[in-house]
Amino acid sequence: MANLLDYVDWRGDLDFRAVPPNPVDALLFSTLAYINFSGIIPEGVNSSVSLQEAADGLFATSNVEERLRVEQDLDLLERCAGSVRYGSCRVGFYQDVLVPEQETQFAAMTFLLSDGSAFLAFRGTDFSLTGWKEDFNMSYQDTVPAQLAALEYVETFSSVTAMPLHICGHSKGGNLAVFAASKSGPQIQHRIVGVYNNDGPGFHQAMMEHPGYLAVVPKIHTYVPQSSVIGMLLEHEEPYTVVKSTQVGLWQHDAYSWSILGGDFVCEEELTAEARFVDKALKAWMADMTIEERNTFVDTVFDVIAASGVDNTKDLFRVKNLAALFKHLKEDVEAKKLISSEFSNLLAAAKKGQIKKIDKP
Repeated sequence: MANLLDYVDWRGDLDFRAVPPNPVDALLFSTLAYINFSGIIPEGVNSSVSLQEAADGLFATSNVEERLRVEQDLDLLERCAGSVRYGSCRVGFYQDVLVPEQETQFAAMTFLLSDGSAFLAFRGTDFSLTGWKEDFNMSYQDTVPAQLAALEYVETFSSVTAMPLHICGHSKGGNLAVFAASKSGPQIQHRIVGVYNNDGPGFHQAMMEHPGYLAVVPKIHTYVPQSSVIGMLLEHEEPYTVVKSTQVGLWQHDAYSWSILGGDFVCEEELTAEARFVDKALKAWMADMTIEERNTFVDTVFDVIAASGVDNTKDLFRVKNLAALFKHLKEDVEAKKLISSEFSNLLAAAKKGQIKKIDKP
């Protein structure tokens, strides 16, 4: 089954004037946004380089591997840079912010297409604990710093250009794309061609009732794999399309596992039964927690992780780090009690949902 890499090989010889941008292009730009182009792509809103020049600059650095999320990102960049469709795209307005003290992780870049439109791509969660903590903060905070940064990013770019806008992101980046589009004023919303949320979490109920969100819902395109967990978190008003993935479980979040046929995704009719079950269990668990309880739970979990000496999620599951984490948890009686209690509540919610499923005629 074809994936993003195959798509570039197939479609890369036709620029955006010949074939307009589509949802697969949106996933591609969302994926490129994970690459660390700091010092390579200009930060100014009026400055840019070609994607080919950006790739050459990245390849010339001494720490290429450290700038990548996964190895496939390098393959994707090489293929895109060498293609007609993407290589000549101008890339600019690069931002990359990590402020642990404010629990903020935000990055974005803008792709200027040959058809005269712009793709504003927001990065999803990186490997930093700060990025993951900000994600979890979404469970009890109406707004997190990265969302406000995304809104400012769209407003700033829109203030100096009159280009049609596509806004996209994967994972948290998808959430940022929807938030920024929803909170933008009518003049900006009028210029938005499409908003592409690739397996990004939703929002609290208050957002579902926000006039700006309701106005932009027809332009939101949400895609989730058939066993989606992350993309089903919190609430969505917009419909979603289920994409076939070649992976299983949580690994389906990986954009490279999404199946593509021609210029579109290979779709499934609905989420798997397992995904629907997990979604109901998580929502039931969270519904039984107050905002304060969610806050305390998230803070406690990340305090325990930080106390074990781990500073990024790539190292979290190494044996020595897990040993340090469980050692600290054993010593912190209150933290252990709270975490154990909440996981018991989650299991109870899951069992309750399973019983209802069995009893349903």
